[in-house]
Amino acid sequence: MPPVAGVRLAAAAAGVRYAGRDDVMLATLAPGSVLAGVTTRSATRAASVLDIEAKLADPGSADRGAAFIVNAGNANAFTGTNGHDAVVAVTRAVASATNVPVSRVLSCSTGVIGERLPDDRITAALDGLVAELDPHAWQAAAGAIMTTDTFAKGAWRQVQTDTGPVTLAGFAKGSGMIAPDMATMLVFLFTDARLSQGLLQRLVSDAVTRTFNCITVDSDTSTSDTLLMAATGQAGPELDRDADTCAGFTAALEALMADLAQQVVRDGEGATKFITIEVCGAADDADARRVALATANSPLVKTAIAGEDPNWGRVVMAVGKSGARADRDRLSIRFGEIEVAREGWVSPDYREALGAAYMRRQEIEIGIDLGLGGEGTARVWTCDLTHGYISINADYRS
Repeated sequence: MPPVAGVRLAAAAAGVRYAGRDDVMLATLAPGSVLAGVTTRSATRAASVLDIEAKLADPGSADRGAAFIVNAGNANAFTGTNGHDAVVAVTRAVASATNVPVSRVLSCSTGVIGERLPDDRITAALDGLVAELDPHAWQAAAGAIMTTDTFAKGAWRQVQTDTGPVTLAGFAKGSGMIAPDMATMLVFLFTDARLSQGLLQRLVSDAVTRTFNCITVDSDTSTSDTLLMAATGQAGPELDRDADTCAGFTAALEALMADLAQQVVRDGEGATKFITIEVCGAADDADARRVALATANSPLVKTAIAGEDPNWGRVVMAVGKSGARADRDRLSIRFGEIEVAREGWVSPDYREALGAAYMRRQEIEIGIDLGLGGEGTARVWTCDLTHGYISINADYRS
């Protein structure tokens, strides 16, 4: 991944929970950077999430830059006043170490819920982090925020403008407890484009609905889900919302976010299959989304796919339980290009052997046409549910 002008990163092993691996990431942003973000709507969201929400509501002056500080291993959630105090201690220490106003220091935590955050271990690592700041340290930064992830997740895009390229890059963490109600897990995006805070926030919020809010691993929404984006303003003229360049930037941002969102699903805990569910013919987009998520979150659908069983009756079940308007006798289902059911009954051309062969693939597509004549559509990405998921989560704290 290429550097993004105005962004420097570092990682360190602070011993928050893990021994012998990096577990804290620091990103510093040049003066002039504007910030945007989206956070979980969970009613039990973490202390750091509440702090971010307050700071994004009043982002303050960009004259002295900004910083992100992130730890893995401890979510600092359901920790009462201790959680708030830990956020204050960490953000104040980062502000002092980086000469950034504390109102522009955003902290994130991910890991075990309900345990006090050892904030002193994070603050003790700050001098080393500041000394190691490097515009090329993407891999180290992405690796430091992982919990049950099996690989670091990063992506980048470039947009050509009349004055040169604009770069977008970012990384994410997430593998389990994935059913976003905003964005997902922890995601950090950066660009050297110059645009207003209001425009950046609108673009981020819009893209989230078609990317991170379209993935699910296990139907569980985290207490810590946060997506943050910084635009350093180091490249090109300011983007205007109606200009062709802004359209190109918008497309690149959504592609970047979709790339990272799909990487999270591919790394779903215990996953062996990547599944795309597409719904059409719904009364409206909201109904299509209900059907897509009901199918994606169904343990019966997910375990059938894990076992490579083309049990399309489970898809029928998921449609019926979704709460969306549906008509049994208009419903059609396909696996990839294979028509399985047509207008409420098994397709005359379908053979079980075809479905079984298709299910042996690592990438599965389920198409659902509700047949209601509406223009509602939705696309959701998920994974299968295997014994591996149970093993990982049964032993998570032990």
